[in-house]
Amino acid sequence: MNINKLRFSRKESTDFFQTIRIRVNQHFEENGIEKTGNWKMYNKTVIMFSLYFIPFILILSVNMPAYLVIFMYLIMGFGMSGIGLSIMHDANHGSYTKNKIINKILGYSVNIIGGSSFTWKIQHNILHHTYTNIYEMDEDIHDKPFLRLSPYGKYKKYHRFQHIYAMFLYSLATVSWVIMKDFKQLIAYNKSGMTEKSGYSPKKETAILIISKTIYFFYIIALPMILGISWWVVLLGFLVMHLLSGWLITTIFQLAHVVEGPEHHLPDPSGTMDNTWAIHQLKTTANFSKNNPIISWFIGGLNYQIEHHLFPHICHVHYKEISKIVKKTAKEFDLPYYEYKWFFGALASHLRVLKSFGQPKEAFSVAS
Repeated sequence: MNINKLRFSRKESTDFFQTIRIRVNQHFEENGIEKTGNWKMYNKTVIMFSLYFIPFILILSVNMPAYLVIFMYLIMGFGMSGIGLSIMHDANHGSYTKNKIINKILGYSVNIIGGSSFTWKIQHNILHHTYTNIYEMDEDIHDKPFLRLSPYGKYKKYHRFQHIYAMFLYSLATVSWVIMKDFKQLIAYNKSGMTEKSGYSPKKETAILIISKTIYFFYIIALPMILGISWWVVLLGFLVMHLLSGWLITTIFQLAHVVEGPEHHLPDPSGTMDNTWAIHQLKTTANFSKNNPIISWFIGGLNYQIEHHLFPHICHVHYKEISKIVKKTAKEFDLPYYEYKWFFGALASHLRVLKSFGQPKEAFSVAS
């Protein structure tokens, strides 16, 4: 379905979103704080970039055995994940700072680690955040090679084993992104007209993608080899870095929507969904590990996905506090607020859902 032909209902039996916006705004006004990032965000930025670049500088400048080089790439995998989950994510949502130029610059940090700021903003900010868990609209739950992430996806017999092999495929996600996916998405967005409709130039974005990919592969693979590091060590290190980062990033996002509780939908034939956008976000999203400060810090508050989906322009450093407001308000309006206390509880739920989606007639409860 064309995204321009699908709308959310404007008729709400409650004034939930109006109420919650007023309360969240009051929270910031009464406490005299900005909705964007603060010193916590800036400190994290330094740490995440350091985790990525310092090990790489050591790889290039210090003569070390192969196993230590691989270990440096492993550390870079954590830094790469932190940049993706925290820095570029907030920046591309415009929530890192009030300064649009800084947001744009830091948004391009995803290009530094091999991705594309442009394709990310189209897939994530526009398609995923608007049409969450709507099959054929939300690219996050599109049919993937060997994975069925929606009960409405095309069923293949091998899907019955997807809960067993999914974690391995998740680890390959960023390898696919940097080598192939960004190019495929850019071509598709240009061809469909979505690039221009979103205010971007197809030629400019194509040039940026080609140049940034060239720079990335030069510095991450060619440069270490030029400086004398064995090709197999460089390629193995590159793979280790991406396997770790791919698994971390993909798993974190899956735990927000493909778990027990959140609904899955098809586009309504009428062109208008039953719920308003805000209520749709509550019904298709889940939180996890809210009381684990280490997880919250490292993954950029993306364990507070409900708050993030309702208020994507608020920096993640504030999610813990506003989650109290969101949960209380949802309860008052008799709306769902899905959450898992522990990371592994959410992960187990995700695997159960994958197993369910791996059956011809899954037992998972969905909404159409």
